[in-house]
Amino acid sequence: MDDFPLHDHVTLKKIISANHARVSQPQKYKVILLNDDYTSMEFVIWVLKRFFNLSEAKAIEVMYQVHTKGKGVAGIYTRDIAETKSTQVNHYAREHDYPLLCTIQPV
Repeated sequence: MDDFPLHDHVTLKKIISANHARVSQPQKYKVILLNDDYTSMEFVIWVLKRFFNLSEAKAIEVMYQVHTKGKGVAGIYTRDIAETKSTQVNHYAREHDYPLLCTIQPV
């Protein structure tokens, strides 16, 4: 004998549907380094390796994008992480007297 006999299959489907609601993925953001006339290429590479965990080769590739195209994508993250990384890079650059600017942009 069932403890909870089900007579209304429509209600059961609604309950199951409500419990299995789809969760959307969070919006992603690009963390972008902007070129300037004063920040050294070596410093940009160091920042990319330290804050974005890029390999030497990938850091050089992104640094050249920053140098030749005016900006380069350091990584793609959720908003909170992107904002944190951008703030960390900007503070670190100022501490070392560089005007390097890091921003975020929705993907």
